[in-house]
Amino acid sequence: MTLLWRLIVILFAFVVASFAAGLVVVASVMYPEWSRLDLGPADRDAVAVMAGFGFIFVSGFALLPAAVMALVTEAFSIRSIVFYALGGALFGLGVYLAFTQFDPSAMTFVGVDRRELEVMIGAGVVAGLVYWFIAGRRAGAWRE
Repeated sequence: MTLLWRLIVILFAFVVASFAAGLVVVASVMYPEWSRLDLGPADRDAVAVMAGFGFIFVSGFALLPAAVMALVTEAFSIRSIVFYALGGALFGLGVYLAFTQFDPSAMTFVGVDRRELEVMIGAGVVAGLVYWFIAGRRAGAWRE
């Protein structure tokens, strides 16, 4: 029963972390003017719809890597917040580079935009921290 409860917590943590990462991506891409800290009124319905699309995007592409990370952290009882933040950053980087063209003759990615790369890595870090807060702090504790 403890293992079943742990799986439910992991799934819930993944959903919330995906939603948080989707909010970061949507807010950064759709509202770049927010970085100036000149915040005006925002349309709540538009933000809700875009957050839903961001959640679907992030959760769809991060499901398999997140499942592998959850398996590794549960198996080895890894509870370090730094591990989850770095893992999220690598997931964000991987998702971004998966959609970027690669030029094998020059061994470089074509069209890498620094701001987009920063947004995806930041969203991954946020997702990793949210996941750690919900499920990662007690990784592997179900075996004790």
